[in-house]
Amino acid sequence: MSDFLKLFGENISKEMPGFVALSVVDIKSGNLYYSKRNDNKFDIESASKFALEMIRAQLNANDFLKQKQNIDDITITLTNQFQFLKISQNNSYFIYLIADSSKANLTFTKAILNKQVAQISSIFHI
Repeated sequence: MSDFLKLFGENISKEMPGFVALSVVDIKSGNLYYSKRNDNKFDIESASKFALEMIRAQLNANDFLKQKQNIDDITITLTNQFQFLKISQNNSYFIYLIADSSKANLTFTKAILNKQVAQISSIFHI
């Protein structure tokens, strides 16, 4: 699995203007499957743990409210960053992507992420 995650991370970091960091995290265990960052000041491991708590909170809310829906993604726009949390269809893992908003376009960044996820999913059936 690590080879295709490395390929996935390399493709996104090369294709995406303003790439800051990326991680892939198991939702149940919290294990970090993969991480990559271009900005050494950005602590992707800690940020991923906080992102995991947001996802777990939304999953718990959906359960409590008896929502028969899956979370596709969560988009966070900060002053200097775009952050995307892309959840797998079976809610087993998520992809956390951070881009510098001064260099990236919100729609284009999300389109690149979705394209790369679709390519990896079709190859590895995840």
